[in-house]
Amino acid sequence: MSRYWSKAIKNIKPYTPGEQPKDRRYIKLNTNENPYPPSSRAIEAIKNAADETLRLYPDPMCEELRETIAGYYRLRNNNVFIGNGSDELLAFSFPAFFEPAGKPVLFAEITYSFYPVYAALFNTNYNLIPVDEEFNIPEEGYYQANGGIIIANPNAPSGKGVSRETIKAILNRNESSVVILDEAYVDFGGQSAVKLINDYPNLLVIKTLSKSHSLAGLRVGYALGNEDLIEGIIRVKDSINSYTVDRLALAGAQEAIKDDDYFQETRSKIMKSRERVSVRLKDWGFKVISSQANFIFISSERCPGGILFQRLREKGILVRYFNKPKINNFIRVTIGTDVEMDCFLEAIKVIVRS
Repeated sequence: MSRYWSKAIKNIKPYTPGEQPKDRRYIKLNTNENPYPPSSRAIEAIKNAADETLRLYPDPMCEELRETIAGYYRLRNNNVFIGNGSDELLAFSFPAFFEPAGKPVLFAEITYSFYPVYAALFNTNYNLIPVDEEFNIPEEGYYQANGGIIIANPNAPSGKGVSRETIKAILNRNESSVVILDEAYVDFGGQSAVKLINDYPNLLVIKTLSKSHSLAGLRVGYALGNEDLIEGIIRVKDSINSYTVDRLALAGAQEAIKDDDYFQETRSKIMKSRERVSVRLKDWGFKVISSQANFIFISSERCPGGILFQRLREKGILVRYFNKPKINNFIRVTIGTDVEMDCFLEAIKVIVRS
């Protein structure tokens, strides 16, 4: 530990990303990446943008992409903010909307593990809402005094979704708090809350192109909400880095959004594969949490989660294992191509039988 670190950095436990191996080729089902390539239109746009204009800074407000996204969701440009992946937008939201050492922010005890990291970094108090054995989050948990709310919908790592009616009820009970919906996985069967934005000035929806648009390597996310909330995020961004999204990313993201036919095709493939694999695993006695995401959360009474994780790795298949209370017997499995999922099913059948 460096003696030059600040106290905050000395005491923080950073987020641990999924393994990105370099020692051999694996079937990667561990980081919720899309198994299908990006839109060919997006790739072509990136190639065309790689010209002499790279000597110039990109548009700090990302106006063309804002307009494209606003049109897609039937919103106004000032309802949209573009950032360097949804994680950056979540990070900007903490100082924008949550008071340091103030009333606690609420989020589930089992959810995206970056939330408590941001809370520690920005000195934000928080309360965890317990989940039940099926990873359901009681709606009443959000009805306590708070300084803000974050809901991953669908949740991670469970894949459980929350209905739009439940979101409306939570918004109505928390009119003085900002309610952030992290919709990183909503395009795989969840109910988006974007349609509620014009009715709820305290709602901020954060989305990403990493999963559903196969652009994890491009790092583009966006926030949708009331113009006052968007202005708050802009103020944080311009206090840190005015140019967070580069020219290549802007060009590729814009064409990816426009190519809606390809988006619909690939997400449909993933949802069909998810259901096929889930049925097969249930037939073999696995517990499979109902998922509206591009992954499944599974466990077996015959083989502990940690052993499943290790044995699959030995067979060249990476999944995600969280050695934490309530979930240490589960593994999270990203949905890959049908060929990849067949390899996974064959491997897991051999492991459990042995």
